Order: sequence, then C-alpha cells, then structure tokens
Amino acid sequence: MKKHIGLIITTGALLLMTSTALSTAFAASSEVKWTEPDKYRDIRPGEGNRKHFREQTFKEFERYFAKLAAKLPENQQLKIEVTDVDLAGDVRFGSHRQIRVIKDIYVPRMNFSYQLLAADETVISSGKAKLKDLNFMHGSRFKHSNESFNYEKSMLDDWFEDTFAASLTAAVQGD
Repeated sequence: MKKHIGLIITTGALLLMTSTALSTAFAASSEVKWTEPDKYRDIRPGEGNRKHFREQTFKEFERYFAKLAAKLPENQQLKIEVTDVDLAGDVRFGSHRQIRVIKDIYVPRMNFSYQLLAADETVISSGKAKLKDLNFMHGSRFKHSNESFNYEKSMLDDWFEDTFAASLTAAVQGD
C-alpha cells in the first residue's frame, strides 16, 4: 500500500512539473482596447449599476482573451480592439426590475480587430472579426456553462481555434 501511495505522489509531482513547464511554453500576452463602448449594442445589466457592470464585463473578457492568448507561443502578443458587443439575450422589464431574457433570437455578437505579433513586433496575423453565434443555445456548449458570459466565451473559442490553428499547432510542436 505504501508503495502505491509513493508512486501516486511521485506521478502527481511529475504531472505538476510537466504542466508547469508546458504552461510557460504557451504563454503569449494579450492586450484589449475597448473603442467607443457607449455605442455598443448591448452591454447592459439585468439590474444594478450600468457603469460597474460594464467595467466587470470588460475585465471578464480581458481575462478570457488572456486565457486564450496563453495557448500561443510565449514570444507572441495578441492585440484586440473591440468595436461592438451585443451580449446574448435582451434586457426586459420583469416584475419591478430588469432581467436579461435569453432566447435564441437574441444572439451574442462581438466585433473586433486583432493582431498577432511576434516578439519583434512584426505582424504574424491580423484581421477583423464579426462574430455572431446563431446556434448559441443548441449543440455542445457546456464548456463554460457555469461561467458568466458562457455563450460569448464559446463563440470566442470557436473564433480563436479557427483563426490561430497554425500558431496553436506550432506551439504544440515547439516551433
């Protein structure tokens, strides 16, 4: 029994060291700029302070873009300039307060431009993204089901994987 416990602890330590080494190998940085947020289609809270909600929403998306960028090689930087956000659902008046109603006719949308830069600031990839997920309430969207902005994050996952597949492959192969 003691041999098995020692083996489990050793294996666990080895896995932890390996995952730490891998996470430092894939650790590109990100930078997000929010352009004219007062003109965004829908970044309103169901209830609560609008300014606070917007600030928290921006922080959440900035953290998520950083999480995505961490999958890229460490010498790269992902720059995002967001020009529009329309969160899934629509804010409606309920009984004595506003609530966000999620229906498949209120699709999540996000527009932004992006640049993927090498360490020397040369542009590896750039473009404009106009994302919308017409199928956001159907299919396998359980990855972020317990997180805020789960529909938007799934949409960003799809964009990121489609857009940076070559960079992700290079990062895994160590090129």
